[in-house]
Amino acid sequence: MTMTEKILARAAGKARATAGENIWVKADILMTHDVCGPGTIGVFQREFGRQAKVWDRNRVVIIPDHYIFTADSKSNRNVDLLREFSREQGLPYFYDVIDDPDGAWKFDATQGLLKRQYGSQYAGVCHTALPQKGHTRPGEILFGTDSHTCMAGAFNEFATGIGNTDAGFVMGTGKLLLKVPETMHFRLEGKLQPGVMAKDVILQVIGEIGFDGATYRAMQFDGGGVAGLSMDDRMTIANMAIEAGGKNGIFPFDSRTAEFVDGRTRLNGTTAGYEPVEADADQKFCHELVVELDQLEPTVACHPDPGQRKKAKEMSNVKLDRAYIGSCTGGKTSDFVEFARVVRGRRVTIDTFGVSATPEIVHDLQSTRWGGVTIWDILVTAGVQMTENAGCAACLGGPVDTFGRMNTPLKCISATNRNFPGRMGHKESQVFLASPATVAASAIAGRITDPREYFSN
Repeated sequence: MTMTEKILARAAGKARATAGENIWVKADILMTHDVCGPGTIGVFQREFGRQAKVWDRNRVVIIPDHYIFTADSKSNRNVDLLREFSREQGLPYFYDVIDDPDGAWKFDATQGLLKRQYGSQYAGVCHTALPQKGHTRPGEILFGTDSHTCMAGAFNEFATGIGNTDAGFVMGTGKLLLKVPETMHFRLEGKLQPGVMAKDVILQVIGEIGFDGATYRAMQFDGGGVAGLSMDDRMTIANMAIEAGGKNGIFPFDSRTAEFVDGRTRLNGTTAGYEPVEADADQKFCHELVVELDQLEPTVACHPDPGQRKKAKEMSNVKLDRAYIGSCTGGKTSDFVEFARVVRGRRVTIDTFGVSATPEIVHDLQSTRWGGVTIWDILVTAGVQMTENAGCAACLGGPVDTFGRMNTPLKCISATNRNFPGRMGHKESQVFLASPATVAASAIAGRITDPREYFSN
């Protein structure tokens, strides 16, 4: 069996699981957020009763993160609905925007968009917060009401996005009926060269198979090249499995996985035990592709979908209006460090927005020094507009006052994960997806630029 098949078989209490088979599986974690949480709660209460209790309060994680720092009253109210439900259910893992359990959330637009407006429990973008808070464990099953839930596959678990109806059912029963996906095999060999990042790996893969090439399939990444990838790298790759239509992405368990998970479960007091899976020697795949990491170059996904792959060096004629670094995919500490490596001592020439994925990352950037200067100050000095309000921000567009949102037809190069028309705001805007290094180089040049142009200077 493949890694995905093994996890699903275990969760179903079966000796084996075969691709195409329909099985009932037990959930280990259900995650929802402010966009889908109220709908999920509505389904749960409608089907199980207004006074019903969730199947296991320690396995439901609620993380407001999408439409938070906006004056839109309905968006603010969504956070209050999550708070009310979490209080009624006694949920220990509700990462509220405010500290008052009886309060109400209201974004104060008069304070501006740059200074912190959240309390001590706020966790930021759900997909990055889940591992930081110790909720991702090898061998487990994680369901989330967000398509990029697959990011947690970096930790050797089955993680996938589900809709509100399915989530409402899981909330009440802890189970879900799934069809076991076929598995596509991507063997990573070699090592990434300077200027090339994990984002280039997944853009290369999606470009090869197409943005629907993995529809309802597991994408298994393994091979000798995995050892050279950090957990941040693996999260970036697994996150965008959905951009090829994948049901989930998954990586093998190794010492890096153990170090991260063990440290985070200890730090946050979450469940410490887990049982990773290894694929069988005779596992069967529906597709196989070898990716030579040392042969990859900085890559860009062009408008209007992530499958439109081109090399950055071939796109120098594309002038840009905006650059954006942030989101679960491109807003991690390592992403900003690589961005800073390019812009250090230089200035961006187009509007450039930076949004950390979590408050912890904001702290990292404001406390980590490079040559006596914090990473945060290097970015600000370079002209990047940095907000302390970690969250999804313009990655999913949001209300018109969302930080970094494109409210007019613009061309933007972004370290985010999706570029369908209207994704980051105006429906006539164009979004080019790239690594943080490529975004940085392009922000300096005002056109799409291979970051290696700046590495030799």
